[in-house]
Amino acid sequence: MRNKFDEQLDLLNIELIEMGSMCEQTIADAIKALTTHNVEAARLVMETDNEIDDKERQIESLCLKMLLQQQPVAKDLRQISSALKMITDMERIGDQAADIAEIVTVANISVENLSDIVEMAEATMKMVTESIDAYVRRDLELAKKVIVDDDIVDDYFNKIKSELIELISKNRDDGEAAIDILMIAKYFERIGDHATNIAEWVEFSITGEHKGS
Repeated sequence: MRNKFDEQLDLLNIELIEMGSMCEQTIADAIKALTTHNVEAARLVMETDNEIDDKERQIESLCLKMLLQQQPVAKDLRQISSALKMITDMERIGDQAADIAEIVTVANISVENLSDIVEMAEATMKMVTESIDAYVRRDLELAKKVIVDDDIVDDYFNKIKSELIELISKNRDDGEAAIDILMIAKYFERIGDHATNIAEWVEFSITGEHKGS
């Protein structure tokens, strides 16, 4: 019975890695769409978001099967319940990348204004990657690092917001583009928040303690 459960845990890890890779890809495509006005990249974001939704349902089904059939002990129960929480955050990451792509397809955003937001996007993508790695490797220190790194993303957002306020004060004609950029930055900030949530659930799966509790 335990061997069967261990096989299912291994499968759960594989599925989570795959879902995490989809999240990384959808963020990367959103960045590409943003910096190159590439409509095809924006379309790929939407497609990957749908795949992430499907993957969430698959993982949810696997977790429920493990809970019902295997009667896991406390540590295993924490790992499965954490996975269920994590996939909700990963699904929302896909949604927010899709929201970014949607803005890109209708907005007229100048590339020279995007250096900070691209760095912010890359920082959020790193957080997503490391939060999933922390779960699979059972790496508490990496999970804690992701939580700390959220401050970097927040600092980027505050910097971008201040720059956009200054931009609008100098030229009101830039107001619409500035609002679009601010919305995109806000979505990346939320992605960072979701990566933080994932890391906090990793921490719970290992220690049994959750900061939000």
